[in-house]
Amino acid sequence: MLKRILISAIAIVLANINLVSPAWAGDTTHGKQIFAANCAVCHLNGKNAVMPMKTLEKEALEKYGMYSLEAITNQISKGKNAMPAFLGKLNAQDIEDVAAYVFAQAKQGW
Repeated sequence: MLKRILISAIAIVLANINLVSPAWAGDTTHGKQIFAANCAVCHLNGKNAVMPMKTLEKEALEKYGMYSLEAITNQISKGKNAMPAFLGKLNAQDIEDVAAYVFAQAKQGW
């Protein structure tokens, strides 16, 4: 009986994990503010001042395997190449919000 209850509880938890889409988890309005203060110097209007071919536009993000909230969040957090890591400078919620903003802007075409 206890085993059945435990299995049911685990199934409920696992089912609910996927109910909240990461695309809706971030606050894009707040993300826009954080982006303007921290990212726009290199990525104004979704461009890339350091590596012009690696923009934040959907096509470029897809080309380089970066068109997902997970990939964008990871890039902001850990940095890569010329981009510095922002984990520590920004908190986890700020990073999530910026990722949601970047993803939304890429989707609609900056």
